[in-house]
Amino acid sequence: MDLYKLSGSTAGSVESRNQKLRKQSLNLQKKTKKQPKFGICFDVDGVLARGTIPLEASKNAFHKLRDEKGDMKVPVAFVTNALNRNIDKANQIAGWLGVPISPEQMIQAQGPLEVFTKYHDKFCLIIGQGKVREIATELGFKNTCTIDDIADAYPLLDMVDHDNRKRIAAEGYVEKDFPAVEAVILMGEPKRWESSLQLVIDLLKTNGKPSSPPEAMPEKHLPVLACNMDLQFMDRACMPRYGHGAYLLCLEALYKKVTGRELKYTALVGKPSEITLRYAEHCMSREAKKLGIEEPIKTMYLIGDTPESDIVGSNLYQRYVDRLITRRNNNDLDTLDKDAKLAELIDPELPESRNVPTSAKFLKQTVEDVISILVCTGVYKPGISPEPGKEEVDEKCYHGHRDFPQITELYKPRKTCDNVEKAIDFILEREQICFQ
Repeated sequence: MDLYKLSGSTAGSVESRNQKLRKQSLNLQKKTKKQPKFGICFDVDGVLARGTIPLEASKNAFHKLRDEKGDMKVPVAFVTNALNRNIDKANQIAGWLGVPISPEQMIQAQGPLEVFTKYHDKFCLIIGQGKVREIATELGFKNTCTIDDIADAYPLLDMVDHDNRKRIAAEGYVEKDFPAVEAVILMGEPKRWESSLQLVIDLLKTNGKPSSPPEAMPEKHLPVLACNMDLQFMDRACMPRYGHGAYLLCLEALYKKVTGRELKYTALVGKPSEITLRYAEHCMSREAKKLGIEEPIKTMYLIGDTPESDIVGSNLYQRYVDRLITRRNNNDLDTLDKDAKLAELIDPELPESRNVPTSAKFLKQTVEDVISILVCTGVYKPGISPEPGKEEVDEKCYHGHRDFPQITELYKPRKTCDNVEKAIDFILEREQICFQ
């Protein structure tokens, strides 16, 4: 009797395994090696790596996006609020993943400034660390200076630097004939915040020529274009670190305290801005053409670890796309003249700082569905971080930039995954596609 029961149990177990195998076989048959109609945008820090240390899941994830020959089959782009030369960042990521990455796939915080051609011939102050003048040149800026150049030209301005005070007291000073700054480009946080805050505000108060005090505060200050609004970012430390958004917050507060006026941004680029995601779609579509993909990209996946930038950015871009589609349906674009087509780029619901410039030359916008995926390997920690999109965003601890809406539902991802490999599994299952 016991033997009979054991035999029956074994038979049932075998049948169960056979059913499971049949189901897996059917699932594999459903997944085809068709051309994808989707692209993937990856955040970098907290998703592919922590600081300079790659995460194991990232290499596994990219293996699943290649065919048996090792060729990449999905158009991908890297959307990060970092500040580097594109070639340097591409080489770093390629070293992590073991796959070729081109500079054209990089959408760093400053990347969209490439399409702000109106400012490329102006004399621009570039704020940031590292190879910022080289980066500015790559973006198209032809005439730039740094905060050190301003401090050198106007020695009496930087009095928060006590060493400078002593040097002037001992050696005297000579002001140089320096051209008026025409625009301020905030690429990233400077090394010496206190000196930079002082000098940037001096320039804004004097329309770029701080050789004499202003008779009155200008109604409209110099154009200010800022990259990367992240208040914090995740590196190798146990807690998030202050980012460029913290520097912007200081600048805004000091400018208002000193002048009584709000600082106005001409442009805010980097996640979560709509400009940046539109630029990312353009780069992703360009990559699709390189891969020989003929169908237009209809779905954009964005994998990130920070609700305030990655998830909010994805959801804001979905709203932008929805409004654009509605405007297209209401207008026959083929019959519009050039000026009307340029006006089509302007989203009346967005402030100037978040609108795509009419000078932008992008590939056709085709994405209809923007899907945000939150991974748990960076800033967001399940059980510790508030569950995004479920709790009201507390005004007192709102980490987003003031020019972006404080709306709880924007923080809600379409999917949450443990890591980037799980995120790729979700995408391939959803798209019913395989490459190996």
